[in-house]
Amino acid sequence: MRFQSQKVAYWFFATCMLLLSLQIVYGFIMGFARIGLDGLHDFIPFNTARATHTNLLVVWLLTGFMGAAYYIIPEESDRELYSVKLAYIQLLSWVVVGVIAIIGFHFNWWEGRKFLEIPRPLDYLVVVNVLTFLFNIAMTIWQAKKRSTTQLVLFFGLLCAALLYLPGMIYFDNQTLDSYFRWWVVHLWVEGVWELIMGGILAFLLIKLTGVDREVIEKWLYVVVGLTFLSGILGTGHHYYWIGTPKYWLMIGGIFSALEPLAFLGMAIWALNMYRKKGKNHPNKIALYWTLGSAMMSFIGAGFLGFAHTWPSVNQWTHGTLITAMHGHLAFWGAYAMLVLAVISYAMPNLTGRKLFTGMSGYLAFWASNIGMLGMTGALAVAGITQVYLERKLGMDFLVVQKEIIFHFIGMLLAATLFTVGIAYFIVDFIRHGLPSNEAVGKNLGDLD
Repeated sequence: MRFQSQKVAYWFFATCMLLLSLQIVYGFIMGFARIGLDGLHDFIPFNTARATHTNLLVVWLLTGFMGAAYYIIPEESDRELYSVKLAYIQLLSWVVVGVIAIIGFHFNWWEGRKFLEIPRPLDYLVVVNVLTFLFNIAMTIWQAKKRSTTQLVLFFGLLCAALLYLPGMIYFDNQTLDSYFRWWVVHLWVEGVWELIMGGILAFLLIKLTGVDREVIEKWLYVVVGLTFLSGILGTGHHYYWIGTPKYWLMIGGIFSALEPLAFLGMAIWALNMYRKKGKNHPNKIALYWTLGSAMMSFIGAGFLGFAHTWPSVNQWTHGTLITAMHGHLAFWGAYAMLVLAVISYAMPNLTGRKLFTGMSGYLAFWASNIGMLGMTGALAVAGITQVYLERKLGMDFLVVQKEIIFHFIGMLLAATLFTVGIAYFIVDFIRHGLPSNEAVGKNLGDLD
């Protein structure tokens, strides 16, 4: 690491690992409940486990983005972070809010709106926390010795993510209006401004890991940003089909949903093209695996599988089924989870000065987790297709159909076990790196720029 203040990122990354582990635990609770082994139902009902699982996903990814920003922004700005103390206060308050929210879910203290279940009083604390984070980052950039496209795209992605949280805080008596604006948060995060964050982090990693000229990589970044806004904003319409909105959203949502894979395809082509042009071989191959893997898996999960079931004539059958879960798992994993793991894999050797990326455990973590995730996706795909045919074509009862597809959830649990083994290897490597070292300040291992 080049600056002392970059050590703040370590504690955000460590929090990520804890939250990811907890998310996996709740995933298994739901998986076992799906096959009838619901022994924890009296303490953790399925709806509680589901809300906790999905919200932990959002929180650990946001924590990872914050950690990435605290590592990347000082380096791109060529100066120390504006306030290290403020960053630690922000992390502590972030964790406190998260813990209160999770405990609250178990006592039915929530709003009951998917992905936005967090109770309203905690919403305001989240806003204050994120504003503190953005202030710290903005002041670092404002006082910077230099500017870069990577730095600014990452910052504006984070800023827009904060702004788009606000529509979800508006109260509506009408459920259609409430659902309409809820998708401003959910869709425009994951298929809009989060892609800007993804682009900024991906650009930083490609610059560091491939040795390709910064100007070339950042020109590609403009293309990705353009494709994101072209498709993402009006692509929100594919969520509006069945909530009571006007019929013209069928056409708008269908057309722009078809364009959404372009942004992810652009990212995949961009990453692979930069790798082919690489001037030198960076020693941290694990970070490169996660970086290129994120670009490719995001195209498959978010782009291809998303398009496969959002076209109106298909979506009328698949909406709200396990097909959505299939798309969601691989999309979040490829586009965002893998990218957070990529930046952690790159940053940890630089923060600690320990070159653990030469061991076999890093490769086992990568391949086991990715094969496991593909297995889960496949199991959910088969279960979802079966569900659509039996329930929506043949008219069988929902609960009867759920019993018919239990076998596929057994397959999903086996794949999830392999995935968990991969994540366990990653976490063990994270722990083996140890705490940030003062001796590592002023240098990055193997950097090519």
